[in-house]
Amino acid sequence: MDLDVFVRAHRAEWDRLEELLRRKRRLTGAEADELITLYQRTTTHLSLLQASAPDPALTGRLTSLVARARSTVTGARKASWRDAARFFTVSFPAAVYRLRHWWVPTALLSTAVGALIAWWIATHPEVQAAIGAPEDLRAMTRPGGEYETYYSSHPAASFAAQVWTNNAQAVALCLVLGAFLGLPVFWVLFQNMLNLGVGLGLMASAGRLDSFLGLLLPHGLLELTAVFVAAGIGLRLGWTVIDPGPRTRRTALAEEGRSALGVAVGLAAVLFVSGVLEGFVTPSGLPTWARITIGVVAELAFLVYVYVLGGRAVRSGETGDVDEADREAPVPTAA
Repeated sequence: MDLDVFVRAHRAEWDRLEELLRRKRRLTGAEADELITLYQRTTTHLSLLQASAPDPALTGRLTSLVARARSTVTGARKASWRDAARFFTVSFPAAVYRLRHWWVPTALLSTAVGALIAWWIATHPEVQAAIGAPEDLRAMTRPGGEYETYYSSHPAASFAAQVWTNNAQAVALCLVLGAFLGLPVFWVLFQNMLNLGVGLGLMASAGRLDSFLGLLLPHGLLELTAVFVAAGIGLRLGWTVIDPGPRTRRTALAEEGRSALGVAVGLAAVLFVSGVLEGFVTPSGLPTWARITIGVVAELAFLVYVYVLGGRAVRSGETGDVDEADREAPVPTAA
């Protein structure tokens, strides 16, 4: 493609489209028809330019024109409470349920790795010695030690906010880094399981595993499930790069990426609940059985939510993607 000839041939159309988009008054019927025609042609021009003769400046201008024209043609859509309700009752649980074959094995394998690390540390004194000096380990594992006071060392509200922020970052890393063939997700998972395994192993070696589980389970069940869901979906996103299936790689990544973004929003709400449990229930004066019961109920509630609402939505054809009307339109062609 001769870029100079291409620009000279179509510049007038782009200028006219920009002029119509700048109009403050309402367009006449003829002007509206002209805008739609120019929008279609400019979109085709942009597609040809991207495929044959990429030019950053010109591509940027046409991309902006196409985006503005599409907004004008289709109209701006405002979110409503109905959209939020639909997201949490249909889209989010459907996305999590649809990808259960990724995050459930991820959860089982990760838990097994964490348990193996804990066993290795608990049964090998030389490993414990490599982690820290004996007096430091005793300071962490003794009654009233660092592992116990960690959950009550800050005001509950600020601690819950800090926990929510840290966990949301871990979830975001799993989802965002999944596009890099999923490899960084394994590192994020390993770091989480290593931290968990070290705590379990050291407390078990000190004969205080029951106390540690009493502090971990009230919030940890839901918190770890959110991380496992994010990791599983991140791995699915990475696999999409390798094998997009019958879809084009661009289409597959767009669909799975939108679904992953929705899951990130939903998991932020799940982690908020987990943060509240960790800030207010875990360090509370409730009996251990009561705190663990609250954690188990929260975990079961999330699983029922996913498998009942999500399963019903998937069987009705939902995938967790945005509504068809909100998806990127196929590239139109001018007649």
